[in-house]
Amino acid sequence: MINTFRSAPKMRLLLTAAPVALIVLASPAAAQVAVPPAQTDGPANAQPAAVPNSPAPQGQDVGQAVDENQNTQDIVVTGSLLRRTDAETPSPVTVITTENLDRRGLSTVQDGLQTLASNNGPALTNSFTANGAFAGGASAVSLRGLSSNSTLVLFDNLRGAYYPLADDGTRNFVDLNTIPDDIVERVEVLRDGASSLYGADAVAGVVNIITKKQFKGIGGRVEGGIAERGDASQYRMSLTAGTGDLEDDRFNVYASGFYYRSEALKSSKRPYPYNSDDLRNICFEGNCGSNNVINGTEANGNTGGFEIATPFAVRPRDPITGAAIPGVSARYQYLNGCQGLPTAQLTPAELALAGNAAAPANGVVCQEDVTNLYGNITPLIERFGGSARATAKIGDTVEAYGEFNFLQTSTAYTGLPATIRGNAPAGFYFPRYSTSANIAAYGNNTILQLPVYVCASGVNCATATDRTLNPNNPFAAQGQSAAIIGRIPNLREQNESRTRAYRAAFGISGDITDNIGFNLGGTAMHIDLQTKANGYVRIQNLLNAINTGSYNFINPAANSQTVLDQIAPENVNNATSDLYQLQGNVQTTLAQLPGGPLAIGLGAAVRYEAVDAPSGNSDINGPTQRYFRLNGFGAKGNRTVYSAYAELEAPIVDQLTVNASGRYDKYSSGQDNFSPKVGAKFTPIRQLAIRGTWSKGFRIPSFGEANATFPTTGYVGATQGIYPDSYLAQYGCSRATYTSCPAYVTGATYGQTSISNPDLKAEKSRSYTAGILVEPIRNVSFTVDYFNIRKTDAITTANNAPAIAAYYSGQTIPAGYTVIADAADINNPTARPRIAFVQAPFINANTIKSEGIDFGINASFAITPNVKFTSYLEASYIIELSTTFPDGSKERYEGTLGNYNLTAGSGTPQWRGTWLNTIELDNVLLSGTVNYFDGYDLSAEDQTGPGTAGDCGLSDGTIPCKVKDYITFDLNTSFKVTDRFTFYVNAINLFDRLPPIDNVTYGAHLYNPVQGGLGILGRYFRAGVKIGL
Repeated sequence: MINTFRSAPKMRLLLTAAPVALIVLASPAAAQVAVPPAQTDGPANAQPAAVPNSPAPQGQDVGQAVDENQNTQDIVVTGSLLRRTDAETPSPVTVITTENLDRRGLSTVQDGLQTLASNNGPALTNSFTANGAFAGGASAVSLRGLSSNSTLVLFDNLRGAYYPLADDGTRNFVDLNTIPDDIVERVEVLRDGASSLYGADAVAGVVNIITKKQFKGIGGRVEGGIAERGDASQYRMSLTAGTGDLEDDRFNVYASGFYYRSEALKSSKRPYPYNSDDLRNICFEGNCGSNNVINGTEANGNTGGFEIATPFAVRPRDPITGAAIPGVSARYQYLNGCQGLPTAQLTPAELALAGNAAAPANGVVCQEDVTNLYGNITPLIERFGGSARATAKIGDTVEAYGEFNFLQTSTAYTGLPATIRGNAPAGFYFPRYSTSANIAAYGNNTILQLPVYVCASGVNCATATDRTLNPNNPFAAQGQSAAIIGRIPNLREQNESRTRAYRAAFGISGDITDNIGFNLGGTAMHIDLQTKANGYVRIQNLLNAINTGSYNFINPAANSQTVLDQIAPENVNNATSDLYQLQGNVQTTLAQLPGGPLAIGLGAAVRYEAVDAPSGNSDINGPTQRYFRLNGFGAKGNRTVYSAYAELEAPIVDQLTVNASGRYDKYSSGQDNFSPKVGAKFTPIRQLAIRGTWSKGFRIPSFGEANATFPTTGYVGATQGIYPDSYLAQYGCSRATYTSCPAYVTGATYGQTSISNPDLKAEKSRSYTAGILVEPIRNVSFTVDYFNIRKTDAITTANNAPAIAAYYSGQTIPAGYTVIADAADINNPTARPRIAFVQAPFINANTIKSEGIDFGINASFAITPNVKFTSYLEASYIIELSTTFPDGSKERYEGTLGNYNLTAGSGTPQWRGTWLNTIELDNVLLSGTVNYFDGYDLSAEDQTGPGTAGDCGLSDGTIPCKVKDYITFDLNTSFKVTDRFTFYVNAINLFDRLPPIDNVTYGAHLYNPVQGGLGILGRYFRAGVKIGL
C-alpha cells in the first residue's frame, strides 16, 4: 500500500537536500576537469557578459556572468539595439551556455530552457507528444506562467516561423528544437517585456538562441544514456568542422551535423502506481482510491458497474427503432470471450445491482488495465540535421555572415485499440454524429448495431436480392439487430509526426563612420509538418464494413490487413508555416553626458508570416466522412507587418543610466500598436546596483484564434468539483463518496470547442520590474528582481464554468454557450448524461496578472590553487497569477492546479528553483544540481469558481490536499583527458525520486508532467565524449 503524507514546508525540504548535495560534491571521488567559471567584478564594473570567455553557471544573470580578464569590446545584449561595453542593462537577462548545460548533465538546449525557474504554467514538453498533444514533438516555454504565446523566441535576434500546429489549436509558438544544439553558443533569456524593440509576443520575455560565430578545426560528441531500469535510452552524435580565423584570416566557415534519438517509454515500465489504473493501494488518512481498471474489482469485492472493454460484446435490439425489445434480455454477451484479458465473476447479488444491469447474464466480465496495456510516458523521438555558416570581415569595421539550418524531427507512439463506439469529434458543417448515442438529426437510431442481413452493396440489405443473415449477429435468426460495444483488438491507434525546418539567415554589421554603426539582417524560414494517423476508424467505412459483413467480429484475428486498412485508412495531413523578415538599424552618439555618450538607435523591419494547417478531420463532406478521435482543427492565414523602432540611452552621471525605447507595428490584418519602454540603472556604490523598467506590449491574435478554418476542441478531464450532489445522486453516489461513483462519471472528459473570431483585438500588456544586484564581497553576489505583468483584453473563450454548472444542475444554459450531452451511461440510460462538448467563441474579455520575484545567488571560491568551488542558486516565486473577468470576479491560480484548462492540469506552483554546485580539481570537474519544484493544492478556481483556491476542491481524499514538493539531485562528472578530449558521466535523479502522486492532473498518468519532468524516468545514467568542443 502507498500511504501519502502531507508535505513538509518547502524550505525545510530544500535545506534537507542541501547538505546531501554538498557532501556528495565534497567526496574524494570528485576529481575532474572544468572550464574555469566566471568571475565578477561587481555591479559597477561589469564587463561584457553576453560573450563570456568562460561559462557561468546555468541560468546565471547577465550582470553576474563576467570574467575579470575580459576586455571591453562592444557587445549587444538581448533587449537592446545599442552596442555597449557594460553588459548590465536595466532589464534582467539570464545567460545559458552549452558549457552550462554540460555541467547540469542536460543533453539539449530545450531541456535547459525547460528547467528555468521563470518557466512556469502551460509549458510544452516533449512528453506531451505521447498524450495526444496538438503540437506533438515540439517544445516551448511559458515564462511567468503566461503561456507559450507570450514568450518570444529569436534565433540570432531574428524571429522564427511558428510551429504549423498551434498548441491546443490556439497558441502560436516557435519550437525550441528548430536550431541544432551543437551550433548554439548561448541562450539569452530576457525576463522582461520587450515589445518596444521586438514587437508582438514579447510580453513575458524573450528567448534569444545565439549560434556560434566561428568554429575552427574538427569537433564532435558521442553520447548515450539509459535509465537504471534498462529503458528510455537516448543516443546523440554530432560532428562539426570549420576553417579560417576571423582575426588572422578574416573569414571562418564551418559545417555541423547531428543525430539524436530517444526511445519510447511505456507506462507499464514504471513501478506502481504509474503503471496501473488500479488505485486501491493509494491511501490517505484511511481513504483509498478506486480500482479504475475496466470492470476492476473494488475493495468491497464488487466491480463498481459494468464497463466497456476491448472484446466485442452484443445485446439484442429492435432493428427498426434500435430500442430494447420487451421481454428480451438487455444484457450483453461477449462474441468471443475476453481474448486473453483477466476476468471477474460477478455474484448474483452483484448482477442485481443497477450498475450491472447490462452485464452478461453469466456474470463473467473482462477486465482491462488501459494504462498498463496501452499507456505512454514518452514517445519515440528522432532528430537529425545540419548547419553551415560563413562569416567574413569586410574592411576594418564590417562583418558579414550567412547561415543555413536544416532540422528534421520525427515522433511516434502507439495508443489504444481502435474505437468503433463513440462520438465523432465536434461538428462544424453538420450536427455531430455518434455511434454511442442516438442522434435525432439522423433518425434517432445511430447507436452502432450489427444488422440482421448483410449484402454486397451494404445498402437496404433487408430487401436486397443477395441478402444473407449476418454471420456476426448471434440474434439475426430471431430478426433482431445486435447493439455492439468494444474496440478492434488487432488495430491500434498509431501516431507519427515529421517536422522539417529550413532556415536561411544573413547579417552584416559594422561602422559607417567613427560615430555611426549599422546592423542589417534577414531570414527566410519554412516548416513542413506531416502527421500520419493509422488505426483510427473512419466512421462511414466502419458502417460499410458492418453492412456488407466484410469485417469478422466473431474472430477479429481472421481479418486481413486489407480489411483493417479499409476500416481505418491512413490519415495523412500536411501543414506549413513560413516567415520572411528583413530588419536593419543604425546607432550613433548624439552627445557626451557626464556618465558617458548619449546613444541612439533607429531601426525598421518588415516581415511576412503565414500558416496553412488544413483540417485533417473535417466534416465538410458529411457527418460520417471523418474519423473517430482525431481532432478536426484547421487554420489558414497570412499577414505582413511593418515596424519602426528606436532606443535612446542616457548615462546621466556615472551612477545613473536611463534607457528609453519604443516601437510601432502595423499589421496588414488591420491591427496596429505602439509599445514604449523606459528603464533605469542606478549604481550608488560599486557593491550595489538598482535597476527597474516600465513597458507596454501586445500579443497579436493567433491564426487559430482569428483564422481557424475548423474550430479547435481541447479535451479536459472532468473533476469532482464540477458535479453537484443532485447530479451524482442519479448514479448512487455524492461528492463525499466520489470514489464510489461509476467510471462513467469519474473517468469523464469533455471537449472545449473554441470558435475563431476575425474581429479580435490584440491583447495589451503593462509590465514593470524592479531589482537589485549586490556584491558584498568579491566573487559573491545576489540578485533580486520583482516583476509585475498585466494583460488586458486577453483573448479567451468565455469561462465555461457557468455553462457546466447550469447543465449539471438542470438550469438554462447561459447565452453564448452550447452544451452538447454525451451518450447515456449504458447502466443508467435514464440518468442525465455527462457533458461531451462545450462550445463558445473567442472574445477579448479578461485581465490576466502575473506577479512575482526572481532570486539569484552566485559565489566562487579558490579553496587551494588547484581546487575551486562555485555555487549558483536560481529561484522564482509567483506572488499572484490571476484572471479578472468583465463582471469583476477574479480567479487566482498560484499554488494550485489552476489555470486547469490552460495548463492541462499541470497548474501554477509558486516556487521553482535550481542550485548548482561545482568543484574543480585540475582536470576533473564534479557538479551537483538540486532541482526544486513546489507542491500545490488540489484546487483550481477555473473549475470550482472564484474564492475556492486552497479548498482541496478537486481532491477525492485519497492523496493529501497539497501535492508534495518535488526535489531531485543530478550529479555530473567530467575528465579532461587532453586539451581536446573530455569524457563525462551523468547521474540524473541520483536518488531515484519519482514524481509525487497527483491523481487530478490529466497531462500524464498520476503525476504532473511539468513538475515531474525527466524525473519519471527515475535514476538515469548518461556517458559521452567530447572531442575538440
